Amino acid sequence: MSDRVASDAAAVTSLRAHLARSGGTRLPCLRVPDEADLEAGDEIRLVLDGESRHARVEGDASGRLIRGAYDNRRLARQPGDGENRLVEWCREHDREADDAVEFDEVDPGYLYGVRVPGERVVYEVTGRPNESLQNIADSLLGDE
Repeated sequence: MSDRVASDAAAVTSLRAHLARSGGTRLPCLRVPDEADLEAGDEIRLVLDGESRHARVEGDASGRLIRGAYDNRRLARQPGDGENRLVEWCREHDREADDAVEFDEVDPGYLYGVRVPGERVVYEVTGRPNESLQNIADSLLGDE
């Protein structure tokens, strides 16, 4: 069963984030706000326009960032194989490097959302996967 929560609800913490370009790529990435309790290597769900995607937090000389959002965990770990939904979202919302976005902590450490400042969105909050079942799935996929 899932619940729905609006981005302006008391249970959601909205943090200001910025888009950037990192490394040699011209593609946008998301700078993770300092206030977010995330570390490089964390895997999260990132909601873009109501669709939950998979993302991996990385680090570079300027701090933590999310280079992309993908349809499944494998693609988030090996991004060359799939469509980067964060790039699509930036194009659809006319966002580019240095633009501000809202980074919503819906379920800290697990579920986050990105939206254009001033827009209100409603997130569908599902329970976290059962850890033992996730470990079994990871071992079957060779993700140990």
